[in-house]
Amino acid sequence: MAGSRAFVGMAAGMALAFAGYFGGFGAFLLVAALGGLGAAAGHWYDGGGRLQELRDAYERSRR
Repeated sequence: MAGSRAFVGMAAGMALAFAGYFGGFGAFLLVAALGGLGAAAGHWYDGGGRLQELRDAYERSRR
């Protein structure tokens, strides 16, 4: 159950709710942004991502 998407979504929603209630709108946005970055990193890692790919992408973007 702990790995289901419904549970993860519920946990993320609760984290955003607590941040919004106790920290205000700025904390809500910060938690949402960091949660999105974490989800993107997890999706990349699950897809077999390697650190070399990130370095190569960074080098291409600097040109």
